[in-house]
Amino acid sequence: MELRYGTNPHQAARAAPVRPGRWPLRVVHGEPSYVNVLDALSAWQLVQQAARALDKPAAASFKHVSPAGAAVAGPVDDVVTSRSGVGPVAGAYLRARDADPKSSYGDFAAVSHPVDEELAEVLSGVVSDGIIAPGYEPGTLERLSRKKNGRFLILEADTAFVPPEREEREVFGLRLTQDRDWTPISAALLKNTGLPGAAVEDLVLGLVAVRFTQSNSVCYVRGGTTLGIGAGQQSRVDCTRLAGAKTATWWLRRHPVVRALTFRPEVRRQDRITWRIRFAEGDLMPGENRRLAESLAEPAGELTAEDRASWLAALDGVAFVSDGALPFRDNVDHARRHGVRYVAEPGGSVRSPEVEAACREHGITLVHTGLRLFHH
Repeated sequence: MELRYGTNPHQAARAAPVRPGRWPLRVVHGEPSYVNVLDALSAWQLVQQAARALDKPAAASFKHVSPAGAAVAGPVDDVVTSRSGVGPVAGAYLRARDADPKSSYGDFAAVSHPVDEELAEVLSGVVSDGIIAPGYEPGTLERLSRKKNGRFLILEADTAFVPPEREEREVFGLRLTQDRDWTPISAALLKNTGLPGAAVEDLVLGLVAVRFTQSNSVCYVRGGTTLGIGAGQQSRVDCTRLAGAKTATWWLRRHPVVRALTFRPEVRRQDRITWRIRFAEGDLMPGENRRLAESLAEPAGELTAEDRASWLAALDGVAFVSDGALPFRDNVDHARRHGVRYVAEPGGSVRSPEVEAACREHGITLVHTGLRLFHH
């Protein structure tokens, strides 16, 4: 299959199945690029594994070969959408996209269940490049194929596809081969039986999410949705802090003052999202303050540093997952600032006793999974 282009538009690219005739997906509409295919394959594996582990519809919003957000079906609040009675598949995607809506602009979507009319309507109203799903209900393909002036990419995953036992990659004239990671992710990895059921679900979702996130990676999860994902940082604590900042923004977007922002009718949906995020972050530059005021139908309320601190202190019950062993206690110290009560990590670091002591000090339940989940 000839691809639209490679990693960059000046690179030609193509895709071929490892086993002749055995494709993991088929192109229903559009022309995929190299990165589209990478996003689709990782995103499909993530939602398929999450749905199997948690027995709920799952969704992911991918950007640059890592999830911006992932979620399973659950409650959808009015920060996510003004719709009422949202169904499980559309709800899972809305929750996944809401984790980091700034990063999800122009995302590649994935859902574990067939696309229904409601999800097709949701996708029609957001900026997204494509979707992979196991099927499409009548009428949804026609609607989605009109998106982006007919350039919206629609892929269908083969639910029965089983990949080869080994995987290969060619880099600079060298072929690398390794065993595929078949280790199942489930509640069995969380050996501490004292964990609440909701925490187990969140940690399992986090483990699946980091498995398909560029390493180093960490993930904050609460209520079946990721709040902040940190990807591809050379320093794990930088990853923890980055994902923590996203988590803080997710929570601040639910502050009454942020919710009360009222925009002029001509302000576009994504611009409204961006302004709410910037207002919540609280470090608007002078030019931004002016442009925000021009975008509002009425003046914004006051959200002081004290207001922010008080609101952030109320966030609790958050789960935190790391794809590799936490090397220092600073990761725990930063995670606790964002309401973390449960941590899952492989363990085995020479500093693990310090990490364990930090968790006890902060009242955090620590689980050593013994499973490293690096993704490169």
